[in-house]
Amino acid sequence: MTRPPRQDIEESSAAAPPAANDHIAPAPRISVQAFCETEENAAAVRSAGEDRRLAKAHLTVKLGGMAAAIETYGDAPTPNVIVLESQGSGDILANLDDLAGVCDPGTRVIVIGNENDDVPYRELVRRGVNDYVVGPVGPLDVVRSICSLFSASEAVTVGRVIAVVGAKGGVGASTVAHNVAWSIARNLKLDSVVVDLDLAFGTAGLDYNQDPLQGIANAVFQPDRPDSAFIDRLLAKCTDHLSLLAAPATLDRVYDFGLNAFDAIFDTLRMTTPCIVLDVPHQWSGWTKRVLEGADDILIVAEPDLANLRNTKNILNILKASRPNDRVPLYCLNQVGMPKRPEIDTRSFAKTLESQPVAAIPFDCRLFGTAANNGQMIPEIAASHRASRMFHELAQRLTGLGETRKKARGSLFAPIINRLRTRSARG
Repeated sequence: MTRPPRQDIEESSAAAPPAANDHIAPAPRISVQAFCETEENAAAVRSAGEDRRLAKAHLTVKLGGMAAAIETYGDAPTPNVIVLESQGSGDILANLDDLAGVCDPGTRVIVIGNENDDVPYRELVRRGVNDYVVGPVGPLDVVRSICSLFSASEAVTVGRVIAVVGAKGGVGASTVAHNVAWSIARNLKLDSVVVDLDLAFGTAGLDYNQDPLQGIANAVFQPDRPDSAFIDRLLAKCTDHLSLLAAPATLDRVYDFGLNAFDAIFDTLRMTTPCIVLDVPHQWSGWTKRVLEGADDILIVAEPDLANLRNTKNILNILKASRPNDRVPLYCLNQVGMPKRPEIDTRSFAKTLESQPVAAIPFDCRLFGTAANNGQMIPEIAASHRASRMFHELAQRLTGLGETRKKARGSLFAPIINRLRTRSARG
């Protein structure tokens, strides 16, 4: 049990999407049954059941509160998780004691209470309550509470999935994805895996100067569910903290995939790797849509022209609608300032999309061409280049570490520290 004292957890149940550094890991394949007293909280739980992080959970909602739960489980097995709403209509501790008499071992219990509850939190813990949430709740409160029961208690690493996709073919989304992943591994020291999902034409092997004999194709066409040991054998090591699950980039077969083709691979990688960067090809199919909807963070790469503007807007709209409890996808502009090419300026691009790009990467054909031909990353060739700094900032933003760094720079001691650094540099 890792929850703080009750007075520290009575927070307003705002329905705003989580911050970048508030990572909610998906729940495993579990059964969840909720017994609510109010239609408001019942609707929130039903909405939570449609969230991508509970996609594998089988969730049902009934009205009647604790009394209905006790009656139901008198002659039926209990699920993995029970969500109980208590609005003070009865003795909550007595009801929990009665529920314990019909509850199977290992069942986890979440209680939705209200501001007027006066039951000590430690008494709830003694009766097997795993989490307590003050109502009324929003869908994200329910998602966070259920998912935290497993991500916090199973003592496993739960990886963050970052998907990078181009708004149009040829915009350099793969180059951005590979450089951002390199920066996450090199500068942020996070163990990371790049997954090249363009099996026919993927360039990750070329960009990292790797030619592995095995890769993503061996995993996706594996008849059995891949385990972590099998995936480890397929990874090509690029740096101390960066590995690659490469695409075969051959045309000896057609790569048509079902909707859930990559689910087992991503689930296995989440268990062992803190950061997974997906290089998603520019296409719109059932599996690419599912990959994007299932990612924790999304970066859309676009060039500053009309087709990219239209496509970026369409992608943003569809993903916002299908991921209401998630952070809004980010977008960046690439190859900005190409000579003799008419461009939509950044201000107009942002005005149409009603959001600012997280980066505007300058066009530099010599630098990027040299890096591609040498199998190197941009920071390896020109660490002080503007693009290198942008890749580092994107890495911080997508991993949620940028917000923490900004807060540290804005602390009361920042001016003193900067002054001392200046004196040290002069000395």
